[in-house]
Amino acid sequence: MENDSTFVAPEGVYSATEDHKPLAPTHVSPPPIYPTRIASVSVRFPAKQSVPGLGQLLGGSKDFWKDRPQQHQHQHQPASHPPLPVQDGVSVSSSETPDDGTSPDNPVPHSPQDLPHADHARSLFSSSPSSHGPSPKRRSARPKHNMRTTSSSFVTRIHGADGLARTLASKHGDVTYLFYTSAKNFYWSEAGVKAKEPLARIAFSAYPTCHDVNQATASHEHLDIIVGFQTGDLVWFDPVSLRYARINKQGRISSSPCTAVRWVPDSAHLFLVAHADGCIIVYDKDRDDGAFVPSAPTAPESTGEWNPLDSMFVTMPPWHHGHDGAAAASGREKDRDKEKAAKNPVSHWRVSQRAIVDFVFSPDVKYVAAIAEDGCLRVIDALAEQLMDCYAAYFGALTCVAWSPDGRFIITGGQDDLVNIFSPWEGRVIARCQGHSSFVSAVAFDDVRCDGRTYRFGSVGEDNKLLLWDFSSGILHRPKLQTSHHQRVSMSSTLSLALRRREGAADRSTLHLVPEGPLPKYHPAPSRNEVAVVQPVLVKQLESEQLLYAIAFLPRYLITAAKTGHVRLWVRPLVAHPRARSGATPRSANADAEDVG
Repeated sequence: MENDSTFVAPEGVYSATEDHKPLAPTHVSPPPIYPTRIASVSVRFPAKQSVPGLGQLLGGSKDFWKDRPQQHQHQHQPASHPPLPVQDGVSVSSSETPDDGTSPDNPVPHSPQDLPHADHARSLFSSSPSSHGPSPKRRSARPKHNMRTTSSSFVTRIHGADGLARTLASKHGDVTYLFYTSAKNFYWSEAGVKAKEPLARIAFSAYPTCHDVNQATASHEHLDIIVGFQTGDLVWFDPVSLRYARINKQGRISSSPCTAVRWVPDSAHLFLVAHADGCIIVYDKDRDDGAFVPSAPTAPESTGEWNPLDSMFVTMPPWHHGHDGAAAASGREKDRDKEKAAKNPVSHWRVSQRAIVDFVFSPDVKYVAAIAEDGCLRVIDALAEQLMDCYAAYFGALTCVAWSPDGRFIITGGQDDLVNIFSPWEGRVIARCQGHSSFVSAVAFDDVRCDGRTYRFGSVGEDNKLLLWDFSSGILHRPKLQTSHHQRVSMSSTLSLALRRREGAADRSTLHLVPEGPLPKYHPAPSRNEVAVVQPVLVKQLESEQLLYAIAFLPRYLITAAKTGHVRLWVRPLVAHPRARSGATPRSANADAEDVG
């Protein structure tokens, strides 16, 4: 029987067995300005190990980390980005102490035939190092400050659970950690233990607005976490060692509030941050802040105004090796000095004139899907640093975005109470999902139940509804009125990304639809009668005064979170091994594009 703690989905019963609640305020607090965000990571503990944990560090020596051997940096060597030369100039260091182990090796030479800006971005975002040649090896640095002994007013309080050292030392096997925010606090908890208190709670003087955990470097001894704040500041820290470093300190690079942050998959160093001023900035955690002012966007022909619906504006920092062609003629010794002095940011993208709400990487790490308050979904080629396509929402702003595990579909939620399913290879929205009665807050694919033919995803909204959706590419029919002349023109204008992907292929059957000249990148929203409609397979109304704002799927749990930080874990029905993993493509995306719809 269903109640507030259970619901029945087509695959079985979900039961809420665990709640993580933030610290109750001791005074009347204002309503939450920034809703909670959640992130998770799974690490494996060896059968026998004795690693000092946060509790021991809180009472231990501040020199512990400095004397600790640095032989457990990564589970595997991720793809990294070669250092870039730097011009002499003023920079701001994120630490008062030198950082050993950060000197890079010689960078890999780049081919002159590469696209503009793509030479450095290629190694940035390519998930497979062998795709474009070997990547340079870099020793990853560790955060520089001890949170317990810091004199900075940015970190106001640290609290660790009682007996944390013994708790971590006794663990073995796979452990799933949860990280979530509430008000000015950042929480670290463990899933599946029903603990009365979190492993750690860190209070800041500013509101944390977003965070992400580096899956590539995570281990039982070390975690890399980036937290963004409403002041624009970024904190890179390791909760295990309780050490941290500040990036974009006091908004030196951008003072605009951070709205989303993502580590570049399989990179130990690079991450992207979206800001409320419509920009996305690429950072390297090992670099110091540089003196940087982005260029004002201009039209390609220097006439008229920059059109954010048709392009994005990229500013290369002065220390970028492509910024000044004269650098190639200078001596090798001078170039090496510049490389050592490379600063943040790595790159600066002006994407929209309105705030960027969120963004996600494609599974192959070649594209970024970004949504903004202007109601547009933008697909960005991260290798070439250029806009590929821009899709308008049916109504209002977009609020959330997710990319399918095989890369074929992008889903978005918005203020129009709809969830949209886009096919970036076809260049159109292929279905709208109706079921919410208020703004959609979050969407997420369930990797376990996506196999390349059928797809499962979930959504939550401000109507306090948890919805599960199933769709199959075979049952989604093509838009109506497709044979009309107007529709032929509309369809031809949405093939830009698909034709770029098919360049050089034998199948040119769609070329007769393409008008002469460059393809438009902006695609207005089609009317309701042109798009298929998907209904949810489950609607769960949760009785709560706290609005739902986050959802995530783990192998064993479905996670929901309220706006104020109340995190709930739902045990999933027993399932087989995942049929599709992130980044895996059961069939060619280009071949599948003709099957969709």
